[in-house]
Amino acid sequence: MFDPRRLDTPLDKMVRSHAGRRSRTHTERKRGRYVQARPANGDTTDIAFDATIRTAAPFQIRRAEQRQQVAFAIQHADLMKKVRVRRMANLVLFLVDASWSMAVAERMAATKGAILSLLTDAYQRRDRVGLIVFQKDRATLVLPPTNSVQLAQRALRDIPIGGKTPLSAGLQLAHDVLRREKLFHPDVMPLLLVLTDGAGNVSMGHLPPQEESNRVAELIAMEHIHSVVINMEHQAFDQGLAQTLAEHLNAACYSLTELKAENLYYTVRQEMNQANAKADDGR
Repeated sequence: MFDPRRLDTPLDKMVRSHAGRRSRTHTERKRGRYVQARPANGDTTDIAFDATIRTAAPFQIRRAEQRQQVAFAIQHADLMKKVRVRRMANLVLFLVDASWSMAVAERMAATKGAILSLLTDAYQRRDRVGLIVFQKDRATLVLPPTNSVQLAQRALRDIPIGGKTPLSAGLQLAHDVLRREKLFHPDVMPLLLVLTDGAGNVSMGHLPPQEESNRVAELIAMEHIHSVVINMEHQAFDQGLAQTLAEHLNAACYSLTELKAENLYYTVRQEMNQANAKADDGR
């Protein structure tokens, strides 16, 4: 573990909308702090009475007929709904290519360091981190989503590497894990971080490996899961497969030529901020 520091990388140009605290976002549930009001437009589940009264007040004189029956005349057009904000938990799921390559040891070292640093950074918050690795003919959930540094240290001690690249199996398992997390934790803010060169060569079914991987990536994109691809291919041999995968995920694609735990940690933090800002804009 280490103390994260600012890095002179292209990621420094990305706008950071939050500090390292747990994400704050708008919520449609009747929980969270009431911060403002907006027209209800027929939704009467969480009426802001103070704002409704202020909206109706200027029309009391012209509503004299209605006020013969009530002390204060309110109409449907006056109804205002509460806008609430609450703290939301972040979930970062790492999906790491553990098949054989020259960079696999460095890749795994950086991933482990970033996971442990994120968990340390999430102390006393609800943020959680998980890890899936794929190699040979299968994908494995090495670290189920957790906020325990001790559990992570034990799970990350020995991770098998080598073999072929079942990319589609890794993506499918990531899709299943994130869907399950959203089911049990509806307010979770997920981020999927994929470290690979994009060159899958093992299929789960009858489709060619690359086509199968792209189709599973599209399923993840349909779930509106914020994803990031870290291209692990050397620039001289890059065939654009990681970029293609990112396009099917509707994700950003980075190429970290010097993969260090600090760089990866900083990338994750920046993308978490972007995902949280996007969620705020879309609600």
